[in-house]
Amino acid sequence: MGGEIFRDPWGIPHLRAGSANELAHAQGRVTALDRAWQLEVERHRAQGTSASFLGPEALPWDRFARRARLADTARRCWTELLRTDPETARWTRSYVTGVNETLASLAAGTAPEFARTGLRPGRWEPWTPLAVWLATHILFAGFPAKLWREHVFARLGADAVGLFAADGPGTSGSNGWLVAGERTVTGHAVIAGDPHRFIEDPGVYQQIRLSCPEFDVVGIAVPGVPGIAHFGHTGTVAWAITNAMADYQDLYRERLRRTGAGVEALGPDGTWHRAARHTETVEVAGEEPVEVEVIETGRGPVVIGGPEGLDDGVPEPGGPPLAVALRHPPRVTGDLGFGALLPLLRARRTVDVDRAVDRWVEPVNVVMAADTEGGTLHRVAGRVPVRAEANGTRVVPAWEPGYEWRGWHEPPRAGLTEGVAVMANQRGPSAPLGVEFAPPHRADRITALLARRTRWSAADMSTIHTDTHLASATPLLNLVADLDTPPLTAPAAALRDRLLRWDRRMDAGSADAAVFAAVRGAVVRRIAGHPGLAALAVPPAYPEVFRPWLALLPRVGYALEHLLGAGELFGVDRPAIVREALEEVAARPPAGTWGDAHRLAPWRALPPATPYDEPGLSGDHDCVLCTSSVPGLTDLAARGPAARYVWDLAERENSRWVVPLGASGVPGSPHHRDQRPLWLAGDLAPVVTDWARLTKETDV
Repeated sequence: MGGEIFRDPWGIPHLRAGSANELAHAQGRVTALDRAWQLEVERHRAQGTSASFLGPEALPWDRFARRARLADTARRCWTELLRTDPETARWTRSYVTGVNETLASLAAGTAPEFARTGLRPGRWEPWTPLAVWLATHILFAGFPAKLWREHVFARLGADAVGLFAADGPGTSGSNGWLVAGERTVTGHAVIAGDPHRFIEDPGVYQQIRLSCPEFDVVGIAVPGVPGIAHFGHTGTVAWAITNAMADYQDLYRERLRRTGAGVEALGPDGTWHRAARHTETVEVAGEEPVEVEVIETGRGPVVIGGPEGLDDGVPEPGGPPLAVALRHPPRVTGDLGFGALLPLLRARRTVDVDRAVDRWVEPVNVVMAADTEGGTLHRVAGRVPVRAEANGTRVVPAWEPGYEWRGWHEPPRAGLTEGVAVMANQRGPSAPLGVEFAPPHRADRITALLARRTRWSAADMSTIHTDTHLASATPLLNLVADLDTPPLTAPAAALRDRLLRWDRRMDAGSADAAVFAAVRGAVVRRIAGHPGLAALAVPPAYPEVFRPWLALLPRVGYALEHLLGAGELFGVDRPAIVREALEEVAARPPAGTWGDAHRLAPWRALPPATPYDEPGLSGDHDCVLCTSSVPGLTDLAARGPAARYVWDLAERENSRWVVPLGASGVPGSPHHRDQRPLWLAGDLAPVVTDWARLTKETDV
């Protein structure tokens, strides 16, 4: 038997084949059929060649990808996979073959973006899926936050660093919860949740079914990567993940010098060691090519600066020329964790999932699983190095001893409490492995909602997915409530009373939520503009790709709770600022509702030929319905639930799922945006597993 492609009413591919390798080939083919443009963009991003067709705006990423040696790391991991796990290597190669066969046969106009850019789909190498995985997750753990902490430490001192602790602007998170059989109407577990990522078009997740004699799995895949890594249901066991917020990437400040033979780096042994060095050329559409010097020391690739310092040649004040190297597990070990992918598909019980994720590397995740026999699993999976505490909080000196890696942490495990486990990037089981975590609001809210019933069904879970209560509003509203003297103007007093009556729900149709967001934004702008924080207003001249982590306004917006509650804040009079903000909004209140301002703003490699009228959204950064704007900067939501899922262990056909747009990445396809109404309403599409209810599309 070869491969067959079936579709459900939502265009979601269901694949059937005679073996795991044939199935991987079919998965590669259908991904290229549905996501050809997305695959081309991801391949170029992984190689650091996206500016060649996207232009100068893509150059900062390409510089970083080259200097971080993403493609070279993927090749290194592929070589190691060939040596240690030839079965997974053959399976991955089959996927790539399916991608290439389909891309080669597609007409240039199949995806309109190819015609607009003059591109033809390029060829995938066997290591390209590994490169796509690495490029997707290299910034996932937010190592640039260490640059921000270093910036705060240098300008305001050590005591100021904790004031800005929050789920940072570059960090992706998720919700997930497991309800054991003792707490469900069927007596079998339910797992539900939603990963929070930047909303992209095409979407970052691919609903799919993979069936062969060895396994039959429905789940949510990453386009460009074989198998189902993050969220899957095999019929007898299901699993899901969230970002563990672990710290497993280190930044080392290097001392470099040029010699007649190249570049040397000063090591912790006090000796100068030869660093690897070469130059690469980045093509830029519409502009001259750009030369990029690539340097790697014994710690890792240099991603900031070099022997002469930053790109502008200006040394950092008070020190030698700045050069910073990145060290992360795949570059050190040659392992990306692909060895976990096939065992996950073959899993039948939670113990199988447990063994599979023992082979996980990065990103470091919290994993939940449940099976039809009542087994449950709640643990951390991934590789976190053992090293000095300072490595986790700052850029450490490469030339001093004591900052080396000394093995790997044992991944922590946790259980269930009253038949429930909740993961929402909070300080849970992964607390010993991280530095900053998400505020506890989402996790606490999910736990509280689950406690309201003694028994839950799969159909009930969307009420949790869509909860809009904003607990993080409390510190600001407490300050609003305390504004008694001097008296507010009549409009501001009326606005204060209105906010104190508000139900604290960030619903799209709520005018009160819009008013709260306006006051919050005004407070954020005033705090960020205060002279007491002026030293942070101009970030270091690091590469542009790191700017989202170094901008003061978003940092204030996401850390507002900490800043409002701190004992002293560098002379910032917070009651006075809240008063000024309230008066400002009272004088010019928002005209509409929260959804009028809080609109979806998906990322696209190219702007659409015909602009879409994007919808208004409910939710906010700290709501369970986590649709993130940047308070003080914009109410537009670029991040949110990139998928939602409910896995029912009583009957897989009672499971449900949805993505923000649709199964197809091709504009104009009937399945390009057909799930959007469901996603907006908090509804989910059924998971169809009866082959008789599917439509056969083709043999492959």
